[in-house]
Amino acid sequence: MIPFYSANNGRAPGLAASLRAWDDGIMKRCLILICSFLWLACLEASTCGDRWVATWTTAQQLTEKGNLPPEPGFTRATVRQKLRVSIGGERLRVRFSNEYGSEPLTLDAVQVALTDGFADARIRAGTSRAVTFQGAPTVTIQAGAMVISDPVELGLAPMADVAITTVTTGAPVDVTGHPGSRTTSYLAHNGAAPQADDLPDAKRTDHWYFLSSIDVETTGPAAAIAILGDSITDGRGSTTNGNNRWPDILSQRLRANPATADIAVLNQGVGGGRVLRDGLGVSALRRFDRDVIAQPGVRWLIILEGVNDLGTSSPETVAGTAQQLIAAYDQMITRAHDHGIKVYGATIMPLGGFTMYDTPEREAARQTVNAWIRTSGRFDGVIDFDAVARDPSAPTRLSAAVDGGDHLHLSAAGYQIIGDAIDLSLFELPECEACQ
Repeated sequence: MIPFYSANNGRAPGLAASLRAWDDGIMKRCLILICSFLWLACLEASTCGDRWVATWTTAQQLTEKGNLPPEPGFTRATVRQKLRVSIGGERLRVRFSNEYGSEPLTLDAVQVALTDGFADARIRAGTSRAVTFQGAPTVTIQAGAMVISDPVELGLAPMADVAITTVTTGAPVDVTGHPGSRTTSYLAHNGAAPQADDLPDAKRTDHWYFLSSIDVETTGPAAAIAILGDSITDGRGSTTNGNNRWPDILSQRLRANPATADIAVLNQGVGGGRVLRDGLGVSALRRFDRDVIAQPGVRWLIILEGVNDLGTSSPETVAGTAQQLIAAYDQMITRAHDHGIKVYGATIMPLGGFTMYDTPEREAARQTVNAWIRTSGRFDGVIDFDAVARDPSAPTRLSAAVDGGDHLHLSAAGYQIIGDAIDLSLFELPECEACQ
């Protein structure tokens, strides 16, 4: 038991200093413990230390007949697909999907390489690396399943252009892919090696197939933003091979800002996508776990989806659809929060003048949904694209500066405008190294 002495009772004159020294020691130990807990919290939040973070994704869909590759398709094919990542890393791994296949898919060989653009099938000489699966150069993906490759020793710089080349003898009748790639893929059928520097006789198609995502291994603080959206997020109206969709613009800005340079952007837009019911792809409610929760390193979610739910509802039922949308947003927020993910609601942009959707009832429903996004307090923040994109003199319509021509989708300049309008302070990582 430690004896207690009054500081001024005249006895044991050196004990007051000793007690002060003892108190200082306790305080130091407490500070060390607090810092240790904070460090562990950072690690738990998946922002510090060596780990995998998704740097690029594309939402998987059943490929319609009109979006299949030119004949002979995947029969004895060497397929080179290109993409641009967001953050860089020391190593990478690739995910492939056979989610919609009715039978197994075999990849006979896979290579990954750096590339210097999208205009042709060339890759950067000397950069191609074999992709393996449990050490094997080939993999069979069962119907409805996906696969993650072994780590590949190929460092990626931020915003690197990457080529994934696969060799197939055939493919399932039902092909898993992403039709709205806005990026050219190359198919050779002459027995070309997947590591070849060029595929000069390749056929071209502007779609991705079987390729789901790329993860990078990072050593510093890093995290990812997942974006659930429809064709506006998928980039309809942007430039093929231009990488100027609004999520691309956001990624460029994050890279240029030191406070956000290690934050990835994951575009999970689906052309024709809806929140409540399946459209050209499955509904956002159905794909939520696949496209948000299952992606490594996601700390934030942006939801910009709902205009197709409103637009495909009848004028008589669209008010009810608005309430269903609000309930769906609420559910997605809850599911994301359960995994420590902040959710930002993006307001639905104007649809006035888009003949298929434009009615007073649908406009009223859009206003109802946007009012809830702005004022409910359920979202962790609001990105008010409606305020940025609407025409001030006719607020039910897009402004001429952003309109892509059909009065629903944006132009490349419009995507630049809304991408530039996002507040980057919404995406800041905790200071994990504050206690070092």
